[in-house]
Amino acid sequence: MTMPPPPPAEQTPYGAAPATFPGKTLGIVGLILAIFFSLIGLIVSAVARSQSKKAGFKNTPATIGIVIGIVFLVLQIIAIILVSVIGVAAVNSECSAAGPGPHTLSNGSTFTCP
Repeated sequence: MTMPPPPPAEQTPYGAAPATFPGKTLGIVGLILAIFFSLIGLIVSAVARSQSKKAGFKNTPATIGIVIGIVFLVLQIIAIILVSVIGVAAVNSECSAAGPGPHTLSNGSTFTCP
């Protein structure tokens, strides 16, 4: 006698992927913030990317937010340094022309040269 084949083993269905993944909205917010407030956007984008990475998702807006945040932050630092250097140079040239002591400009503001 031949034995009938065993019944097929039941397969458990895989869990369905969530409708949205963690960090997606935060990644978009971080990207927008990175354009206007680079440091805050950089931090928010990094948090969003970390959340998505832990959940096993790729978060492109967060990655772009990180890159834009870094680039804009570097540009802001360079701009601050340039403005500071130009400001110091302007004060020094004004002091070299006016000499030491307190001086009043035509607009009413005063400054003191060493």
